[in-house]
Amino acid sequence: MSATATWIRSRIAQGRGTDRGDISITTVIIWVAAVAGALVIAGTIATVVAKYNGLLSGI
Repeated sequence: MSATATWIRSRIAQGRGTDRGDISITTVIIWVAAVAGALVIAGTIATVVAKYNGLLSGI
């Protein structure tokens, strides 16, 4: 096998096996907090609209 072919094979193997793309716990915490915040905001808006639905219909 030539030196070039060996180098190419080693570069391909190196690129394949080293980076698994693991998600850090910090990223998970941030995503959970963002989704929870969005649900709280959506719930608050739904509650306000339901409470004042009669008043808003006359606008």
